[in-house]
Amino acid sequence: MEHILYDYLVESGMSVKTALYFNVIVLIFVLLIVAVAMSWIIKKIIINLFSKFASKTRTNFDDLLVRNKLPHNIAHVIPLIIVLEFIPIILVDFPYVQNLVVKSLQVFTIILILWIARSLLNTLKDYFKTLPPLKDKPIDSYTQVVMIVAWVIGILSAFAIMTGVEFIKFLTTLGAASAVIILVFRDTILGFVASIQVSINDMVRIGDWITFEKYGADGDVTEINLSTVKVQNFDKTITTIPTYALISDSFKNWRGMENSDGRRIKRSLSIKLDSISYLSQDEVTKLKEINLISAYLETRQNDIESFNKHQYSNKELLINGRNLTNIGVFRKYVETYIENHSATNKDMMIMVRQLAPTSEGLPIEIYAFSSDKRWENYEYIMADIFDHVIAAVPYFNLEIFELPSNSSFKDLKSVMV
Repeated sequence: MEHILYDYLVESGMSVKTALYFNVIVLIFVLLIVAVAMSWIIKKIIINLFSKFASKTRTNFDDLLVRNKLPHNIAHVIPLIIVLEFIPIILVDFPYVQNLVVKSLQVFTIILILWIARSLLNTLKDYFKTLPPLKDKPIDSYTQVVMIVAWVIGILSAFAIMTGVEFIKFLTTLGAASAVIILVFRDTILGFVASIQVSINDMVRIGDWITFEKYGADGDVTEINLSTVKVQNFDKTITTIPTYALISDSFKNWRGMENSDGRRIKRSLSIKLDSISYLSQDEVTKLKEINLISAYLETRQNDIESFNKHQYSNKELLINGRNLTNIGVFRKYVETYIENHSATNKDMMIMVRQLAPTSEGLPIEIYAFSSDKRWENYEYIMADIFDHVIAAVPYFNLEIFELPSNSSFKDLKSVMV
């Protein structure tokens, strides 16, 4: 059969050598046309079958198969088998070329298998990401590991075919270079181990807000793959972090806050120490005009007077016995104000406390939780609280500490002049 055209050309008076080459070229050309036509027809048939099947199912898995070109890759299988069957027959008179082409086709077969595997894995990856329990898992890492293993086996198989060495012997020989392979794929191996630990320990999910100061990352995780974690910062820039850094370095995951009932407010202001004093009777009476603490002052003053009478305290000096201080009443006022604020979570901790005095005064820290966790609203709530608190300080004869500014020196200069 392979010499049909050859015999005709020789009988027509063409030289044997020319007829032989012309016969091979024509047969290969015809074979390629048949293979391409068959591949196109099979692809159309498979895609039509998938489309009909997809219209009858509720799942989008079949749509993802088409999107990831699985039918396109499968359509090459039958034409490739036909080419593999006929090439040895066509090239029977050219054994060296026949051997080279057959090996090349076998290598292409391995590549085609890898393409099919990649399409299937990408389909599974995309499908798993649509499932609620799995959409925040590092699926990319696992598919990449499988593809790396598949490509390594494929490349080794291709080398074994081209060199004529058995795969097992080729693999054994390659084992001597395992140290070099480990060195080359160090980041990949570390990333794979890290992605498993991240998934098992549920350290990071896609969509989590993380802060990683070492890499300048502060935003939402958009992708977790074998070697990197992509974070879209709030300024819309993208930061890429090595996956293994998630288990080797320290970072902050804000998921706990987002899953809780409130977002923490923890900020302080410093009161000048020389503005802190005991409250006189007149000052207490004046502060009773403040609605939020009027009842507290009434009750507290009665308790203090009762105690001082029982202890026979000499109240000509305020230091004797028990007394109200402006800083203590101020702390109570701030605490009451926060407890009555409409945007704070009353079921979570609310505390106004003193921190250790410093060279910059006495820090009064507000510790509470906003009921709205959205960033812009959280900042507004915190600013609203401190706007009020800072403006309320002078009502208690207190002063906020601040470093001198240029205007302070100008005022001092004008006084000296």
